[in-house]
Amino acid sequence: MTMLEQLSQELETLAARTAPAVVRVEHRSGQGSGLVLAQDGYVLTNRHVVQGARRVQIVFHDGSDSTGRLVGADARTDLAVLRVDGSGLTSLPLAERLRVKVGQLVLAIGNPLRFERSVSLGVVSALDRSLPTPDGHLFEGMIQTDAAINPGNSGGPLVTMDGAVAGINTAIIPYAQGIGFAVPAHTANWVVGVLMQKGRVLRPILGINALGVELASEAVQQYGQPRAVRVFQVSPNSPADDARLREGDLILAANGSPLASIDDLQRVMVLSGERKLDLDVVRKDKRQHIVVTPLPPAEAA
Repeated sequence: MTMLEQLSQELETLAARTAPAVVRVEHRSGQGSGLVLAQDGYVLTNRHVVQGARRVQIVFHDGSDSTGRLVGADARTDLAVLRVDGSGLTSLPLAERLRVKVGQLVLAIGNPLRFERSVSLGVVSALDRSLPTPDGHLFEGMIQTDAAINPGNSGGPLVTMDGAVAGINTAIIPYAQGIGFAVPAHTANWVVGVLMQKGRVLRPILGINALGVELASEAVQQYGQPRAVRVFQVSPNSPADDARLREGDLILAANGSPLASIDDLQRVMVLSGERKLDLDVVRKDKRQHIVVTPLPPAEAA
């Protein structure tokens, strides 16, 4: 058997194993894809797929359908969780600790233009991409792939060769070819948990503009991590300003958890349950701890 024949067989097996967990999500205003996360009826999709609908139709791989109820949605990650009646559904959980690599083979599975459970092969083109959203925010930490993603793929999984869900296909650039984006599984994982419990994600406010950055090799050896969060702007009279966080500061960790992206920082703030945030910061090559008291979302609104 040639290497190409072996790869073809592995792709056939992978598609047969993973595609049944992908569903079609429909309502009067549009349609997209979804992923069954749990056998008892939780489905993950994109927020923009279900926006404006409280109930949607979920069509499973065997042609059966069910009504899906919106559990919660998060605009900052464009994710939404639905609940459908059922048990023993074919499911595919998110990979909790998977970190994909550039060049890694992936499959995008979904229902582009209503062509059900279409499979396209590609590679991870880049990591930690940022995209502007229509409401002026940024989708941050996105996986870029050249696997074909078209309207209707939104909400479907991006799957690695070993069958792990690396991300949720979310966005395309309409005028480009071979450029699609997915929300990483490690982001979707914690957002889904919060949506299931609370229906929305309330993010405390620090008052900074920042971005995850790659560290130089010398800094990697010195600090023991490949990435950190760089502060580009501090809002006047914000919690960050009050704590004397400054433009140019490099945030290595929050409450002892290393940071590689803004998503990591938001996860710590949302999940830690701590009112205060202990930041491990590098300023002008000197390491220091800065304690910030973020503004609760209710107060910030």
